[in-house]
Amino acid sequence: MKTRLLFLGPPGAGKGTQAARICDSNGMKHLSTGDLLRTEVAAKSDLGQEAEAVMNRGELVSDKLVLAIVESQMKALSGEGWLLDGFPRTVPQAEALEPLLNELKQPIEAVVLLELDDAVLITRMLSRGRADDNEDVIRNRLEVYRDKTAPLISYYQNKGLLISVPAQGSVEEITERITKVLS
Repeated sequence: MKTRLLFLGPPGAGKGTQAARICDSNGMKHLSTGDLLRTEVAAKSDLGQEAEAVMNRGELVSDKLVLAIVESQMKALSGEGWLLDGFPRTVPQAEALEPLLNELKQPIEAVVLLELDDAVLITRMLSRGRADDNEDVIRNRLEVYRDKTAPLISYYQNKGLLISVPAQGSVEEITERITKVLS
């Protein structure tokens, strides 16, 4: 089974849920960018303090800082498998990540694209009942995804790493599909 993975897909496709399931059942480390940032901030590491200052100003953490945090986590893994979730989000981030992974001798083995129709995504996200999940906000998030993150699909397709997985059905059915394509 491939154990150095990247998950891509629109908001609401189930990336976090599936990442946790795949990591738990295969002894892999789930590297969620948001969680990594929160962990660094809580640990009051140098990187965490830098990230906290940026976030407290209401700004986005720079690609360079996120990459440094990902690097520190990956160096600590000592050869364990991992799954990146939430990074890279853009082609420039992917291009910056590649030399790091090569240096660590841990190149990405597969990029799993969770695919789902907008109508299903919107229904799924509205049913979560989050305060910030109304239809206008969701449609905007999907537009941002298409604009910023979707170009990664062709980037990884051109590298022969992309595997598309339909993300409709039960959580278990989707996990089974992902496991099958990674075996």
